[in-house]
Amino acid sequence: MSKLLSILVVIRVLCIGNSFSWDAVEQELVPLCAEKGVEIEIHNLYYGGCSLEQHASFLLRDTAAYSHRVCTNSGGRVIKDTVSLRQALRDGHYDYISFQQASHDSGIRATYEPWLTLLIDTVRVYQPSAQLCWMQTWAYSRDAKHPAYPRYHCNQQEMWDSIRSCTSYVLANTPLRLIPCGAAIQNARATRLGDTLCRDGYHLNYVYGRYTAAAVWYEFLTGKDVRRNHYRNPEMTRRQRQLTQKAAHKATSF
Repeated sequence: MSKLLSILVVIRVLCIGNSFSWDAVEQELVPLCAEKGVEIEIHNLYYGGCSLEQHASFLLRDTAAYSHRVCTNSGGRVIKDTVSLRQALRDGHYDYISFQQASHDSGIRATYEPWLTLLIDTVRVYQPSAQLCWMQTWAYSRDAKHPAYPRYHCNQQEMWDSIRSCTSYVLANTPLRLIPCGAAIQNARATRLGDTLCRDGYHLNYVYGRYTAAAVWYEFLTGKDVRRNHYRNPEMTRRQRQLTQKAAHKATSF
């Protein structure tokens, strides 16, 4: 009699990130996946406020600058030793690797190249089979006090339009696939949630803000409709879950 063997498939993700990837993947993505039996292993290379230019500088100098945060279904969230990007690329195997721009530079086209191409080309050498992705960041709250907000005339719509323009550039000129977290946040702001998704004007709040960004990642990685996922942050209302899931699904279905 033949014996059927079940193979556990684990989705392995590496984020070349900063505090915005912390918001998006470290809190709510694992429980969203676990709700539907999806095993995931998230590696977030965190360096606060890190821009593409700074990532490239760390890469060229092989600087061990990143806090390596690992989130899994079984192991919770573990912060490992400080590592360099090359070390992380050498030591692991990843199905998806994401890039992103620092929030303050996210709508400034001149801040993208040549650094993004350098990062993509180097990652390809170490991880030729990984799917490469672009995590779109979000515009600041209307009343944000971030020191870079005046670059966008302290105007949320102007900042969002600039981010969308830069996103179009990335998609047209690189092989990256879009993870539209910024679009989902903007969608959620158009609901009765209003402009309340950030906790300090730019980082997402710990309840439905982070949930919205994670819901986008969930749909991107699994291909599953997040509106059929019953997990919600314990502090969320059912209505907040419904609104944020719809916002995320709309963003990924453009």
